[in-house]
Amino acid sequence: MSRVWLTGYRSYELSVFSDTDPKLQIIKSAIKRKLVEKIETGTSWVISGPQLGVEQWGLEVANELRKDYPELQTALMFPFADFGQQWEEDKLEKLTQLKSAVNFTANVSEDSYKNPQQLRNYQTFMLNHTDEAILVYDDEHEGKTSFDLKAIQNFQEKNSYNLETIDFYDLEEESNLYAEKDE
Repeated sequence: MSRVWLTGYRSYELSVFSDTDPKLQIIKSAIKRKLVEKIETGTSWVISGPQLGVEQWGLEVANELRKDYPELQTALMFPFADFGQQWEEDKLEKLTQLKSAVNFTANVSEDSYKNPQQLRNYQTFMLNHTDEAILVYDDEHEGKTSFDLKAIQNFQEKNSYNLETIDFYDLEEESNLYAEKDE
C-alpha cells in the first residue's frame, strides 16, 4: 500500500478561473497521467487538501480514476475546521460535492483557523500519513506550494520520502500530446 500526497498551485496562481478554461484540461490530463503511473506501481490512496486549484482538481481526477481502478481510495484532509467557509457559494458547493465523493475526509485540527501553526501541523500530518508526494510546481514560478516543497525537503533530510513534480515543461509537453490527440 502506498499513499500519495497531491498538492500544487492554487487556481489563481495558474490564472484558471473557470472549469471551462482550456488550461484546466491540460493540468488534469498531466495529473491523470502521473496518477495512473503511480496506481499501476502500487499507489492505493490519493490524499489531498481542499484548496481551490490542484488539490481539488487532483481529487476530481483521482475520483474519476476509481472507475478503472476500483481499489484506489481518495481522502480529503482539511487543515482546520470551517475551512473555506468564507468562500463564495458556488465554490463552497463544489467543495461539498468533492467532500461527498471521496472515500474519507477529516480535519487535521478541529479548531477554526487560529494561526499559521495549524498549516504547519497540516503539512506534518500529510508527511507522516503519506509515502510520497506529487506537486504541480515549477521552481521558476514560486507560489504558495513552495511552503509545502520546503516542508517536504526538510522531511526528506531524515526520512525516505519520494517527491515528484509536474512542472511547466511537463505541462507544455502534455499540451502538445493533447493537441496531437485532437488532430
